[in-house]
Amino acid sequence: MNGAMGDDEMDRMLLRENEILPSSGFVVSVMEAVRREAAAPPPIPFPWKRVLPGLVVAGAVLVAIVVVLVTAHAGTLSVPRADSASPSASFGPSLFGPSLLHGGIESAATWIVLALVTAFVSVKVSIGLAFGRA
Repeated sequence: MNGAMGDDEMDRMLLRENEILPSSGFVVSVMEAVRREAAAPPPIPFPWKRVLPGLVVAGAVLVAIVVVLVTAHAGTLSVPRADSASPSASFGPSLFGPSLLHGGIESAATWIVLALVTAFVSVKVSIGLAFGRA
């Protein structure tokens, strides 16, 4: 047979009715776990009603910042001229010019302070909300 299993031999192996029994405490432990899960309270739902106003305000502030930056620096744009010598000089300053977005060390310090203040305020607000309800 060259090591290959014939159909008759495979059928005999598959037709054997060896009963598989679980270990002695398996059924009891599974049923106990099912009962514990059924008795557990449902998970606490996420408080979307409290988070949604904050998300809306954050989105509005972000849009307002973008609008203010674009309108404040809209006058710094220049139209490219055809008789200009170099292509880079033809476009004039960038959309935001030498502003907070493209400034030097002062700009970086401003962004760092803004990030630190935002982190501090968010931690204080979250701690206040967490311990205020206790």
